[in-house]
Amino acid sequence: MTQTTENSAPRPLPEDWNRALAVVAHPDDLEFGSSSAIARWTGQGKDVVELLVTRGEAGIDTIAPEECAPLRMAEQRASAAAVGAGTVEFLDFPDGTLEYGIPLRAALAGAIRRHRPDVIVSINFRDHFAGSSSLNHADHRVLGPALLDAVRDAANRWVFREQLEEGLQPWSGVRFVAFGASPLATHYVELGEADLAAGVASLDAHALYLANLEGFDQKSFLPRAAAQAGEWAGVPLATAFEVFEV
Repeated sequence: MTQTTENSAPRPLPEDWNRALAVVAHPDDLEFGSSSAIARWTGQGKDVVELLVTRGEAGIDTIAPEECAPLRMAEQRASAAAVGAGTVEFLDFPDGTLEYGIPLRAALAGAIRRHRPDVIVSINFRDHFAGSSSLNHADHRVLGPALLDAVRDAANRWVFREQLEEGLQPWSGVRFVAFGASPLATHYVELGEADLAAGVASLDAHALYLANLEGFDQKSFLPRAAAQAGEWAGVPLATAFEVFEV
């Protein structure tokens, strides 16, 4: 895979494709920026499937995991509907203790072979988020490298050969993987006001989760971030991605 260097000028993310697979660790991960781009893409008639690697069961301190998981799954489905993503799937990896390894790579490769996307969207896996000094979530840092490896795995028929017996043929059609909110952003998606409004609605759908974030104002967060990314990209509103070309 080839990564565009972060020192180059911001480039518009290519949009001459039809199917995207959005893969993140937790419910709410896509909604901190990328969901506004998903709204733009579904508005263009593109098909976007959301795949959650965990069920977010460890994300709310005041709710036990077995009670939390179905609540957060329901919020993610409502969030996806707000931006036009018609399909939401969940894997069953443990929230908070995701590990890089063969089981994760195999599950991701299987999803890629099943959905056969042109592009993949995910969340920042670097140590920090753009504009933050806080350490990124361990699950995010694990998922990114596993996802990049799974793209290659999905194209190789001799890796995870048992999936062939399940009817999952190799898929080498992924053009690039785009990670939102990266401090090493290379590309941008220009947003319209309607795209941003849909993104805000998708974040609002995580009401239970947001209610447990002290001092966080979701109403102002996305518009402010979109304006900042737009200034970087030279457009009124945008969301930024770090892109790896396959």
